[in-house]
Amino acid sequence: MNCSGLCMNCPYCLTAPIEKLYNGKRMILKIYRLDKKNPVPKYMSGDASGIDLYASLDQPVDLRKGDYKCIPTGIVISLPHGYEAQVRPRSGLAAKYGVTVLNTPGTVDSDYRGEIKVILVNHGSKPFKVTDGMRIAQMVISKVEKAEIIEVSKQEEIDITERNSEGFGHTGA
Repeated sequence: MNCSGLCMNCPYCLTAPIEKLYNGKRMILKIYRLDKKNPVPKYMSGDASGIDLYASLDQPVDLRKGDYKCIPTGIVISLPHGYEAQVRPRSGLAAKYGVTVLNTPGTVDSDYRGEIKVILVNHGSKPFKVTDGMRIAQMVISKVEKAEIIEVSKQEEIDITERNSEGFGHTGA
């Protein structure tokens, strides 16, 4: 086996007995491609955490320095209840060009059924061209824990910690 046993791309993972994957369950992510010219998003290696997302464009999009634009991916997903998809930057685009995801991580809730779009921003020093089929972001699937929300009537009912109300930079620069 050349992967971690959870890539869901290789012959082992696609045919392994269900009890060997995810404690007896396969987490299924359904993807519908609105744009059939781009490949189905996938994990690019056996241990990759993120599924690469592709730009789905009729024409290139220019991002000047400081610009941000919403880039369609041409996919609709169906996540199981209790999961979210986090849209995150690709490190290569950030390191080489200063291009990243503006609202990182962007959250896709399990009940959303519209096209996944990525808000790209150019923090680089030069214009950047987004082209059709370019890998622009990655999508990480995560479990979501729902909290019970309880309003308290007095601030004193909020637990005191060592940090308490110290904010940004409280531990030094």
